[in-house]
Amino acid sequence: MDKVVRSAAEAVAGIENGMTLTVGGFGISGVPSVLIDAVLEAGTTDLQVVSNNCGVDDAGLGVLLAQHRVSRVIASYVGENKEFARQYLSGELELELTPQGTLAEKMRSAGAGIPAFWTPTGVGSLVSEGGMPWHYDSEGKVIKESPPKEKREFTVRGVTREYVLEESIFADFGLLRAARGDRHGNLVFNRSARNFNPLCAMAAGVAVAEVEELVEPGEIDPDEVHLPGIYVQRVLPLTPEQVAAKQIEKHTTRPRPGSTTEEA
Repeated sequence: MDKVVRSAAEAVAGIENGMTLTVGGFGISGVPSVLIDAVLEAGTTDLQVVSNNCGVDDAGLGVLLAQHRVSRVIASYVGENKEFARQYLSGELELELTPQGTLAEKMRSAGAGIPAFWTPTGVGSLVSEGGMPWHYDSEGKVIKESPPKEKREFTVRGVTREYVLEESIFADFGLLRAARGDRHGNLVFNRSARNFNPLCAMAAGVAVAEVEELVEPGEIDPDEVHLPGIYVQRVLPLTPEQVAAKQIEKHTTRPRPGSTTEEA
């Protein structure tokens, strides 16, 4: 039951070229940066990444993008990462843009063993009708488009409407970051850093969590557990230096009350 590993390299052992990874985070909040760096260090390439976004320039998943280790991304957001947009538009990267709620459910349902589900989101758009550009060539011509998806009418609470069939995402590995974790893999996330992290674990065959604070089994009240250890296979305790090395995505300033100068 002790799932603690001794190093980041051991934590990501088994991730091979061409595998699918679910990666937690929203912007750079809750991003498993230490595990991402370990994948970079291992030299793994041709990865398919499933995440809300692909990090920012030179941070989070952005470090893998910069080294062209990612060949395909399933995400709901492209902004805040110029290199992500550049590689997509220049034909270096394939992108399956997915509505954010649908993306979340694709991972959650995989964790529940559900291969597909019906949703009204995207009906009547390129999401359901097909034709969304997935891959460009170097000259900006679309060479791969999303296929049309199966649709069906359902009556819910007396209202009949059309729904689209979405397939769940079953990944090989999941990388996530938690504020606290015990040796059994039970995890607690810090506020908004919770974001996609639990879902990424649920969709993965092997979920690896880097934790800022490692505690012994029983120290986390069962009612406080955000993700049960049944979904987590490896736990990597972070050093104080790794915990402190957090970035701020955007710096904004404002005058303090009673002050005429701007302070960060």
